[in-house]
Amino acid sequence: MTDASSLSQKHCVPCEGGVDPIKGEKLQYYLPAVPEWMLVDEVAIERDFTFKDFKQAIAFVNKVADLAESEGHHPDISVHNWKKVKLTLTTHAIHGLFENDFIMAVKINTIFNQLS
Repeated sequence: MTDASSLSQKHCVPCEGGVDPIKGEKLQYYLPAVPEWMLVDEVAIERDFTFKDFKQAIAFVNKVADLAESEGHHPDISVHNWKKVKLTLTTHAIHGLFENDFIMAVKINTIFNQLS
């Protein structure tokens, strides 16, 4: 099992395919580090975030965008109900989950906690 602290110290590495996605029992190594995130069909993780208003939601999205650019790993982002943000992480090159997805989830959680 890995923890959020160890993942937060890592950086995403390019994944061009050619590796197997994390599935089955191997997921149990990573999921405890991101308990707020929901596993979606073993190919993605996602989380809903709620803010006090639209402006705070967009400020969060902008910080996540900056992180995504610096890490080279980009979540799918949906702003809905004017103050909610849904983020979905997956590694498209392998059609599933890779360590990068969990690194990003931990770092996104940190951003959310700093804004809350």
